[in-house]
Amino acid sequence: MTAKNVLGLVFSSAYDDNIREMTGIRTMGSIPFAGRYRLIDFVLSNMVNCGMSKVGVITKSNYQSLMDHLGSGKAWDLSRKSEGMTILPPFNLGTGGMYKSRIEALANVMDYISQSKKDYVVLADCNAVCNIDYGKLLDFHEEKGADITIAYKKGAVPATENRMVFGLEADGKINDVAISPAADEADFSLNIIVISRVLLETLIKGAVSSNMTSFEKDIIQKNIGTYKIYGYEVEDYAKVIDSLQSYYDISMALVDGDYRKLFSKERPVYTKVRDNMPTTYGLSSEANNSLIADGCIIKGKVENCILFRGVHVEEGAVVKNSILMQGAYIGANAKISCAILDKKVVVKPGRELTGAPTYPIYVGKQIIV
Repeated sequence: MTAKNVLGLVFSSAYDDNIREMTGIRTMGSIPFAGRYRLIDFVLSNMVNCGMSKVGVITKSNYQSLMDHLGSGKAWDLSRKSEGMTILPPFNLGTGGMYKSRIEALANVMDYISQSKKDYVVLADCNAVCNIDYGKLLDFHEEKGADITIAYKKGAVPATENRMVFGLEADGKINDVAISPAADEADFSLNIIVISRVLLETLIKGAVSSNMTSFEKDIIQKNIGTYKIYGYEVEDYAKVIDSLQSYYDISMALVDGDYRKLFSKERPVYTKVRDNMPTTYGLSSEANNSLIADGCIIKGKVENCILFRGVHVEEGAVVKNSILMQGAYIGANAKISCAILDKKVVVKPGRELTGAPTYPIYVGKQIIV
């Protein structure tokens, strides 16, 4: 299957409620990650790396920072006279209000889907941090003659609403779907779905006319016996963020070696480029086992940390096992451990913030401690 014949649809706000600490001022898609990226960078990069050239980003609320990050889509080669990237509005047709479900969101952008003229659609969320070869996913869908193909991962089931867990036959055909079951380990959906455009239009129009609200229950689970629905196992790196704790755990695992699993030369992850000066290290500074973006000034000690652009750590300050977002300032002799500091947080000299690996402290944007 050629990816040029596939439309990408990205849900930028799915599962915002799972990490409300960080999405109160932004969407899930615009949450900063790994020192210089946003979560939406991964799904967009997966799409363009396989050759997809038309992508719609479905928004909902608090999407100003998302629009600022995406711009015209140039960073992902999606700034084009025809096709390219389109930011889709959050309002539900006919009611004037915001959509309340995935079905309503898709119904709201049905004109965009129909006018795309693509034969297939890939639906994806932003809370799955992954580097997947979508080309193999599309080929699998075509080889199986599937009506719907859903990417899944084996492992601990994320604690998100309506998470699908599958029963599979030997050839990958899904014969059972459970919704958010009480299971520790299972084959769970990554919410990356391949479907023909015509079938998607038919299912969504039928769901809207019947007042159905759950995509997982009313579109997927209900139609297991009607359509050929297959599961595609993802063996590449893939982690799902379902809470502030999982955001912290997945981020800190990058420092311990997962960075090499997520990023590769073969499938680069693109992001908005910001020109900045190199990081400056003071004579008394120490930096060990950390991801440090450009534009930082390090005069104190940094260990097992992720520092975004423009972070300033003064002399005598000690920062360990923490995530410091863009523009954070740590005063002289301050002590920070197991913390997540949002953008432009200021920690005054001598102050101490101490969390635990199982309970990291979060400090909101622009707060002064």
